[in-house]
Amino acid sequence: MADVTTELMFEVLKAVQVRLAQVDGKIDELKQEMQASRTSQNGIRHEITSVFQEISGIHATLVRHEGRLDRIENRLELNDAPTL
Repeated sequence: MADVTTELMFEVLKAVQVRLAQVDGKIDELKQEMQASRTSQNGIRHEITSVFQEISGIHATLVRHEGRLDRIENRLELNDAPTL
């Protein structure tokens, strides 16, 4: 069996350091991608909230118009009920 020398250990450690540097680089890339995804997700969440607010406003307008139409129909004595 080959004797383990300090030079051999040094070469192995250098290879480990190179691999570790590559892993660190990949982790940094993943962190950046995750941050970009979070930013995008927050933008989408904001857009969805805006859409819900707009729909809520439209719904309130429709409810107001329905109430007005009901009052107009009652005032003009218009009914959907069949006459006997």
